[in-house]
Amino acid sequence: MKVLVIDDNSEITDMLSFYLEEAGYDCKVVNDGREGLQAIKSDDFDLVLLDLAMPEFSGMDVINSLKSDNLLEKKNIIILTASALHDEETEALVRDGIRSVLKKPISIDDLTGVLQQFHR
Repeated sequence: MKVLVIDDNSEITDMLSFYLEEAGYDCKVVNDGREGLQAIKSDDFDLVLLDLAMPEFSGMDVINSLKSDNLLEKKNIIILTASALHDEETEALVRDGIRSVLKKPISIDDLTGVLQQFHR
C-alpha cells in the first residue's frame, strides 16, 4: 500500500514514515503543501495523510485545489491536525470527500485503524 504523508513538521513526517515503513507500507514524505498537491496529482497513492496547518500553501489549499479539479472524492485523504475543528467543520470536510480527521498527537491505535480501513 502506498501512503503519502504531507506535513511541514519534519519530526512528525520522520516518525510517521518510520512507523509506516516498519509496518510494510511504501511511504513518501513531502514537507510542503504545493509539492504534496503535485504528488497527489502525479501518483496513485492508496492513502494520503495531510496536515491542515502548513505555511504558504496549507492543507486546506490542497483540499480546495483538489475539489476544484473534481479530484477530492477520488482520493483517500485523512486530515491530521492539531487545530481544534468544530463538529460542523469536520462534517463539511467529510461531505466534501475527506475520509477522516485525526487529531494530533495521533495515537498508534488510531493510525493503525485508519490504515486497516484502506488496506487493499
